[in-house]
This record gives sequence, structure tokens and C-alpha cells, in this order.
Amino acid sequence: MNPIAFEIFGVGVRWYGIFIATGMVLGTILAIKESKRVGFDEEELINMLLFAIPMAIVGARLYYVIFQWDYYQGDIMKMINIRSGGLAIHGGIIGSVLTAIIFCKVRGISFWKVADITAPSIILGQAIGRWGNFVNQEAYGRETDLPWAITVEGVNVHPTFLYESIWNVLVFIFLLWYRKNKKEVEGEVFLLYLAFYSVGRFFIEGLRTDSLMYGPFRVAQLISIGLIVVSLGVFFVKRKRKM
Repeated sequence: MNPIAFEIFGVGVRWYGIFIATGMVLGTILAIKESKRVGFDEEELINMLLFAIPMAIVGARLYYVIFQWDYYQGDIMKMINIRSGGLAIHGGIIGSVLTAIIFCKVRGISFWKVADITAPSIILGQAIGRWGNFVNQEAYGRETDLPWAITVEGVNVHPTFLYESIWNVLVFIFLLWYRKNKKEVEGEVFLLYLAFYSVGRFFIEGLRTDSLMYGPFRVAQLISIGLIVVSLGVFFVKRKRKM
């Protein structure tokens, strides 16, 4: 598949960017709808997203560049060129969450409330964005003879982008249900998003051949373990204390 969807004034618009932008737009619409349902100030949410979304992209790229420093060092143009891929979801989560925490503190609003409003939007955006990896022929797994394998450079491999996209959709559906039927205290939806996404990512990452590494360890798996432990720990503490 051609990674360039079409051209505008000679500049190619890539499918990778289209999928990411689509995920952001749909996620924003969903979050605005939820803010209206729970009586949260819609303008405050939009203002927060105007900061958090760009910082998510910055964080995703910075994270990727740091763990691929041998390739990027000394070449600033390579560092800022995201058109061909190279965005790490964990970096995007870190960038957006830190931005949201600062914004909410400055504005005097509840971070946990905002986090619950936006959590399903985040995982939906991730599910859609993963298809950009398919177009770029990246984020695939090791060789397999399973009937749903995809062919990359003449080799049948696990479509790990698809595995993660499907997992994310399932988590998205669960979060919508949980938010409506089971939530007891603010923050639970967001914390469950972190936990359940990380469970899927841990196992799917083990199939990939292009993982960012820290010594012999896959960075995404280390981060996933940490997020599972921390998010579930905070979840049960908040529920016990009704915070």
C-alpha cells in the first residue's frame, strides 16, 4: 500500500498522519459529548486538549528518539521528521498526562474527572492510529504461518498492529460500559485504561521485532509492568478511601 494518500501542492499527505488525525478528532468529539453528559465545562476540556494533544505528539516523538539515540544523534531534521513514523505511544501518554496535570492544577479543576472523561477517547485514538503502522509496514511481529499473517518483505509475520488495535477496541468498549455502570470514585476509568491497555501491550510487544530496547529488555514491557502495578495500586487505594 502506498504510504502517501494524496498530494496537496506537491506535498504528500501520508496515511499515517490521516489515521492519527482521525483518531484525535473522533476522540475529541467523544470527550466533548461525555463532558456535556457529566456537566463538565466543555470549554475547559477543549482548552486542555489544545495543550495536551500537541504535547502528546512531542512526548511520543521524544520518547522514540531517546531510545533510538544512536540513529538520531547529531541530526535535528531526522529527530523532528515524523512523517514516516516513529511515535511511541507510551511517550504520548506521558506527555499528555503531565500536561493535563499541570493544566488542571493551574485552572483549579479535578485531574481525575478530566482523566475519566478522556480515557476512552485515548484508547480509541490508539486503536485507529495503529493502522498507520500497517501502511508504513512497521510494528509487525516475528515470522508465523498463521492464516491471518501479513506479508512484509516476502515473509509472513504476525500483524501485531492489528492485535493491538483489536485489543484497544475491546478496552474502549469495556471503559464505556464501566464508566456508565460501575464507577464509584473519580479516576477509576482512567486507571483501568492504563492497566488493561498495558496488559495487552505487554503480551503483544513480546511478538514484535522492532521493540525499543533497554539492554536486554523491551522498554514497552517494562513500562507496561510498571503501569499495571501503579494503576491498580492507586485504583484500590482510591476505592478504599473513596477519594
